[in-house]
Amino acid sequence: MNNTDIKNKIENKFSELTISGEDKEFLTIEIPKNSLKKLLSFLKNDEELKFDYLFALTGIDFGEELGVIYHLESTKTRKTIQITVKTNDRNKPEIETIHDIFPAAYFNEIEAHEFFGIKFKGHPDLKHLFLPENWDKGYPMRKDYTDINMLIR
Repeated sequence: MNNTDIKNKIENKFSELTISGEDKEFLTIEIPKNSLKKLLSFLKNDEELKFDYLFALTGIDFGEELGVIYHLESTKTRKTIQITVKTNDRNKPEIETIHDIFPAAYFNEIEAHEFFGIKFKGHPDLKHLFLPENWDKGYPMRKDYTDINMLIR
């Protein structure tokens, strides 16, 4: 199965997404956040595709929007795919948790929440892992974050 075959299979099931990179090493999919879990379940459980290994989940500040990039690999075909989802509210960014589909997402979602402020709805414990529990100085990985200590120097 090549990237064009994978693209066609996904596009036949989902119309609300954008797929590029069929001529590249891996496909890149951008999907609205309300379709994310449906897409991920399909990619993981489809017998031909079997994108059943989440190896990266990264929070991203796109400037106007915040989002998450997910990287999946198929243990069956050894193909890799990238899924991008964006929030539409920078002040209250929310995306559904996927740790129920991919348990490996559990700590990555906590990290994205801590550093970007993205709330993963349905996540059981969005706590601090790296920053102090009483941290109230914003989200250090956002482009608009200012470290007050840098301004004093």
